[in-house]
Amino acid sequence: MNYAFHPEAEAEFLEAIAYYEDCSTGLGLDFSAEIHAAIQRIQAFPLAWQVLEGDIRRALVHRFPYGVLYAVEENRIWIVAVMNLHRQPEYWQDRLV
Repeated sequence: MNYAFHPEAEAEFLEAIAYYEDCSTGLGLDFSAEIHAAIQRIQAFPLAWQVLEGDIRRALVHRFPYGVLYAVEENRIWIVAVMNLHRQPEYWQDRLV
């Protein structure tokens, strides 16, 4: 199943990569790899993760305090947030409109 990022989710993903890369060379690449591994798990088992609200589910990311928030649509996985788990938990909800 294909996937696509909400534009704000893609922006926060790229910002997090840059942040981790600034912290330590190569850490941004590690973060990116972990996000993509989470997306691959979602693609393989899209209904396996916890429902947060409505149709939105959250898959946790290994090694980093992040979750991938997504909805399963007819032909794709719609990623609505790459969420830092220490951030205000409901900031992404306006993306559902």
